[in-house]
Amino acid sequence: MKLLIVGGVAGGASAAARSRRLSEDAEIVVFERGPDVSFANCGLPYYIGGEIADRKKLLVTTPEMLRTRFKLDVRTQSSVEAIDRKTKKVRVRDLASGREYEESYDKVILATGAAPFRPSIPGMDLPGVFTLRNLQDTDHIKERANQGVKQVVLLGGGFISLELAENFVRLGISTTVVEKNDQILTPFDKEMTQPVVAELASKGVTLLLSQSAEAVEQTADGLVVCLNSGQRLPAQLVIFGVGVRPENKLAVEAGLEVGPRGGIRVNDYLQTSDPNIFAVGDAIEVKDVISGEQTQVPLAGPANRQGRIAADNAFGRSVKYRGTQGTAILGFFDRTAAMTGASEKVLRRADRPFRKVYIHPAHHAGYYPGAEGMVLKLLFDPTTGRVLGAQGVGGAGVDKRIDVLAVAIQAGMTVFDLEEMELAYAPQFGSAKDPINMAGFVAGGLLRGDHPQVDVEAVLASPAAERPFLLDVRTPQEFSAGHIPGAVNIPVDELRSRLAELPRDRKIAAYCQVGQRGYLATRILLQAGLSAVNIGGGYKTFKLFQPL
Repeated sequence: MKLLIVGGVAGGASAAARSRRLSEDAEIVVFERGPDVSFANCGLPYYIGGEIADRKKLLVTTPEMLRTRFKLDVRTQSSVEAIDRKTKKVRVRDLASGREYEESYDKVILATGAAPFRPSIPGMDLPGVFTLRNLQDTDHIKERANQGVKQVVLLGGGFISLELAENFVRLGISTTVVEKNDQILTPFDKEMTQPVVAELASKGVTLLLSQSAEAVEQTADGLVVCLNSGQRLPAQLVIFGVGVRPENKLAVEAGLEVGPRGGIRVNDYLQTSDPNIFAVGDAIEVKDVISGEQTQVPLAGPANRQGRIAADNAFGRSVKYRGTQGTAILGFFDRTAAMTGASEKVLRRADRPFRKVYIHPAHHAGYYPGAEGMVLKLLFDPTTGRVLGAQGVGGAGVDKRIDVLAVAIQAGMTVFDLEEMELAYAPQFGSAKDPINMAGFVAGGLLRGDHPQVDVEAVLASPAAERPFLLDVRTPQEFSAGHIPGAVNIPVDELRSRLAELPRDRKIAAYCQVGQRGYLATRILLQAGLSAVNIGGGYKTFKLFQPL
């Protein structure tokens, strides 16, 4: 058996190591265009900012290690230029010498990854304009940043750009983020990005939404980024992070099938349209575990797992890749934003029925010092209660809850299962009713009819004549500090004695700060014969929908 692996990093390196564990006799050749066969690309922004001080820490493994420990034929600075499927040979160019040669194969695993999108605008090739993909890009950006850069412009508001923004701020560099959409972190629902937007502002980062670069110009002081709004942003360093495109040239020229967005098409066993060629990582289309539709999700975790599975199948096993659910996380100064499964906008695009709840818990018992708040959004099937997606933003503990909910999605669990989850509890780690349980209680109560609820945006979008009677059941002090326009304040502790003040011919929408007192008020009103619902997530959720 002769296996050729095209590309390293996450998918290719995992496939190579797994292949050797499956067969000591196989001839395994790894081709990598760059000098580094496997590096921690998720750590690149933190090396630029100095959080990771030693560049060697970014090298997950070296060609020497792979050769010695795994008996692999690792060829760096080697570009596979073509695949001849009829003769089962590839054409390789040695980038150091320029020599070209052919290599035969029995099986091929493509792990060509994705490249940063470079828009066709004037000035993209000017000194000081970069994209970030590999260690060499990182070295150039770090060198430039250390040459007295005072202003940086980051084009794109995704994960990498925000991680770079944090690190440039730590270096004392004035930072501007430009995003063409009306929100940052576009995989998230817009309201869930508001705490990160607030964190950007608090750290002095300028954020420009619904704008894009039309050109970059050279000036005496460095560069100017010209936006479609007419605004001109001075900078000495410009980094484009406006998305990635699958590296599919090799596959396309070999006649392999690709999807409408360029991802290489594979089956459940990660085989391409040629059964002797497999593909993994950012270059491929994957199945969305919620919708079942084909999509592209460039994440390191799935790429590593795909590498293992492709190796298994190349050596005769029969292992299916179950699909990708898009579990992702961002750390930004004191904020954490994480998600798993489907977002609300994805479900709406797919015309998939769903319900949602918001909760605003602390990450551990409130009476124990250091409790940090978060907002969790849970999306679920309105009939079965199956968990479809979740997003969380806050301080400590967000990662833990999203990881639990990621497992719940994979296991096909429902919100009723969340109610019964038994999770580790001590006051410094969580609460007796963990945020996971609380999300289940709220969602389960909604589906059972115990907790009739309306979404705040539905209330705000309804015409004034059709809007329900808004009842704020918080304290007068909370009410005076801010409330939903048009609301009337009757504290929940006074509600039973003041029912006569409420209309009986109109639906009442109660709310509090986070939803708990609003729920109690709803139960009181319903049992008093009034028509009532709770505004999900309370005033804190209302604030998520307000522009900052």
